[in-house]
Amino acid sequence: MTAAVATSPFRVVHTVCSHDCPDSCAVLVTVDDAGRAVKLQGDPSQPVTQGFLCGKVAKYLDRVYAPQRILYPLRRKTGVAKGPLKRGEEHDAFEQVTWDEALSAIAARLQQVSDAYGPESILPYSYAGTIGLLGFGSMDRRFFHRLGGSQLDRTICSEAGGVAWNLVYGKKLGTPTEDFSLAKLIVAWGANIHGNNIHLWPMVEQARRNGARLIVIDPYKTRTAALADWHIAIRPGTDAALALGMMHVILREGFEDRAYIDQMTHGIAQLSERAREYTPERAAAWTGMTAAEVEQLAREYATTRPAALRLNYGVQRSQNGGTAVRAIAMLPALTGAWKYRGGGGALSTSGAFAWNKRELERRDLALDSPLGREARVVNMSVLGQALNQGIGSREQGVTGSAVEHDADVLSGGPPVHALFVYNSNPGAVAPNHNAVRRGLARTDLFTVVHDLFFNDTTDYADYVLPATTFLEHTDIQGAYGHYFVQLSNQAIEPPGEARSNVWLFSQLAQTMGFTESCFRDTEEQLVRQALAIGLDGRSKNPGMEHISFEDLAERGHIPLAFHREPESAPFLPYTSERLPTPSGKIEFYSAALAAQGQDPLPGFTAPSESRWGEGAKRFPLEFLGRKADNYMNSTFANLDGHRKMEARTSQRLEMHPTDATARGITDGDKVRVWNDRGEILLTALVDGRVAEGVVAGRLDWAKFNDGGVNVNALTSERLTDVGAGATFYSVLVEVAKA
Repeated sequence: MTAAVATSPFRVVHTVCSHDCPDSCAVLVTVDDAGRAVKLQGDPSQPVTQGFLCGKVAKYLDRVYAPQRILYPLRRKTGVAKGPLKRGEEHDAFEQVTWDEALSAIAARLQQVSDAYGPESILPYSYAGTIGLLGFGSMDRRFFHRLGGSQLDRTICSEAGGVAWNLVYGKKLGTPTEDFSLAKLIVAWGANIHGNNIHLWPMVEQARRNGARLIVIDPYKTRTAALADWHIAIRPGTDAALALGMMHVILREGFEDRAYIDQMTHGIAQLSERAREYTPERAAAWTGMTAAEVEQLAREYATTRPAALRLNYGVQRSQNGGTAVRAIAMLPALTGAWKYRGGGGALSTSGAFAWNKRELERRDLALDSPLGREARVVNMSVLGQALNQGIGSREQGVTGSAVEHDADVLSGGPPVHALFVYNSNPGAVAPNHNAVRRGLARTDLFTVVHDLFFNDTTDYADYVLPATTFLEHTDIQGAYGHYFVQLSNQAIEPPGEARSNVWLFSQLAQTMGFTESCFRDTEEQLVRQALAIGLDGRSKNPGMEHISFEDLAERGHIPLAFHREPESAPFLPYTSERLPTPSGKIEFYSAALAAQGQDPLPGFTAPSESRWGEGAKRFPLEFLGRKADNYMNSTFANLDGHRKMEARTSQRLEMHPTDATARGITDGDKVRVWNDRGEILLTALVDGRVAEGVVAGRLDWAKFNDGGVNVNALTSERLTDVGAGATFYSVLVEVAKA
């Protein structure tokens, strides 16, 4: 959608913020007659965006026009070793080349690696640097399928929670964001709404003006917790114990909705038996609450109508996080909260968007690869192991004994000899930072990075390729926090020779001699394929049948079919339809898990790295490697304006006064934080935002730390119980004055 006034030198272009956030905001970009973006604002016609942007994206032009942007393809200079580079000195390690030179050299090297070691020795590494459909997974997937490169299991952020939710409900749906304003109780469980889901906050505030209460359950005193009516600072990794304790009270007191349970759920008898084991006293012992508080929470949640539960992904980043999400997700089914508009819950709405990924990703191309089949799958959450496996790597475990990489993370295939990074910064965000860096530093590893800026990963690259922002390419997008299909139009030309993911992998495929016509598809053709546009000009995707490409181009955003009349026909998920679970119902008891030899019911087991684990004798503090409120994972961390917004906690270790005093530490002291995997030097911030026995630091680029590492030097590659995700929040450390 582009609007212009005949006498105005400006035009306004409809785009969509593609950063990894549930809000997926509709953004209006004002462009002057020189083609320069001069203003960004939220689209007031989009019911969730409501005309405003978060603090991160409100300053987005600082990113678009940053003088540090990479503008041309770069090749590492001969003789310059891979490894950490100081900020501002990165260019000295590289020399500018043309796109033709870069593409030809990369294609030749990938072919050499494939011929020598097999195509599965080539590993793509990407995640949600963009969540636009085309940039996240279209031409790139086609390229690696045709090449025969390893497939990447993208587990690092949300897989454990997503798999767990689907074990209960079969599909990721949730209460519409707009309907949270109707709730009388909102429980934000591991959800920092004010920090990273800001467009839900006006709904929360409207609900509170109408008498609702806000309860926040989080080990850390987030922005949202500071604004809550009741902040429950449970111990890290004990969420399942609390959910089961609430179930005990709900079932004991008869607060469950038997009519809803009989109609829509499976396994209530087994769940009731399990919940009897989790008395309020037992739940309190694990969580650090009192038994009376567990009782109060359960009663308030079960007896308030409507009650909305906003569950976020931090919960599932602990060793038993999948089970925790399963248990929490069962609560609105137990109380029948889904029946009431404004009630229910939300983890993700992404299951509502039935995109035509078959056509976008073209998995069938793998049959034409040198393998003649689909390639092996490598879990991105064990990148350190993947890069070092087969070359004699060992890692130190938190117990102090050397832990061999017994698990074959490469599925018996060849070691990784080429790494292609885009939409991610694994040198900063991947767990077990030191193991990842050892792997990246291998002289025999060929590494290509497609990004906007030099970062912790480009320091190890052989080639660095300039990427685009969401203002500089076209894409289509759904959301995991609302129900609108949105088209993001290209607003400006890319600076220098920056190119999109679609362009890069299209050109690289052709350079490698792939002749399939799909590698020449344009962005518009890809958008039409994602929508599965039929002969009548409308989408064939379920829930999108009313959408045409032309309507979407004109309007910018269109709600899914079930959300077109929210007042007269409100969407109430999980209230009548047969669900895509084995039983067709909400599953309290999972026969699928039982068949795999796993517990079919939720239960609580303390994480290995917790105050109850053996390692706590040497490392008694539970460490939370938190995400910064004003960055998006590692995105924005290099921009001065965003860093100023994070100044209070940047390169700080937040401690409870009791833990600090016991170690002779006062506010402002330099401290060493360590375990057997690594260490980091930070500055103590004794501020009471964490409970006794818990410390917290923020994810940042290693470049900004005096020791050249970040908090992931402390995290492990142990995987979650469900979904094989990363366990960033199951970490033990010790702290001492430096």
